Amino acid sequence: MLPGIETGYEAEFDFPPFRGPPPRPYLLASVPRSGSTFVSHLLWQTGCLGAPLEYCNFDPNGPYGDAHQSQSEQQRLWREVLIRRTSPNGVFGLKGFPVQFEALQRDNPALLAEVMRDVLPSRARGRIVLLRRRDRTAHAISYARAIISGIWRAEQEREEMTEPEYSRIAVERAERMIESQEGAWRAMLVDLGIEPLMLWYEDVLTAPGRAIDAVAEYLEIEIDPSAAVKIPRIERQSQDGARTWARQHAGG
Repeated sequence: MLPGIETGYEAEFDFPPFRGPPPRPYLLASVPRSGSTFVSHLLWQTGCLGAPLEYCNFDPNGPYGDAHQSQSEQQRLWREVLIRRTSPNGVFGLKGFPVQFEALQRDNPALLAEVMRDVLPSRARGRIVLLRRRDRTAHAISYARAIISGIWRAEQEREEMTEPEYSRIAVERAERMIESQEGAWRAMLVDLGIEPLMLWYEDVLTAPGRAIDAVAEYLEIEIDPSAAVKIPRIERQSQDGARTWARQHAGG
């Protein structure tokens, strides 16, 4: 958790307890800095599309960092999440990055098997929403700046914050990291034989309602406007530094 910041993992944002396996699970598959936090909250606020957050992020600085050294605690948290983060209509969403699944494979393979069984129970029932960014350069710049600065959310920004110095090497490294992680998703999709729903971040920004409708249709559910829930507000980070990096990057 981030001290003093509402991240959405707090108990006050839970749905009423849902008993039994969620009948409509899905994976929001993405890579860092692709707009996945914005998209996950957009889907969540409907009250009909689960609350697709990073429930498998056990990095020490992640939402469940306190459990990073305990396999049993990770499994307890996962089973608890299925109960309290499945929307009343039976939809459960999990947002994930390849690096998180790789960490589970290394540190807690039993939990990874459980997660895969719960979220992608079969080829016939498996649903994956794949989120990408069209602007590859902007994506790489955003990723590189976040890695260098350690600033991943608008709430972490401060007026006195020093803008990280532009680095072409860092941008090129971020490009390779993005390609590697997207390659992992491609391989997984082939292995599972699941046809994903593709969302482009830029399109979601332009027409968020259309994105919600597309996900609802893909999951074969109806959106009930009365089911909408209050969730933490997501602020977009300042774009000034990214624009400066983009000009420097384009100038060579």
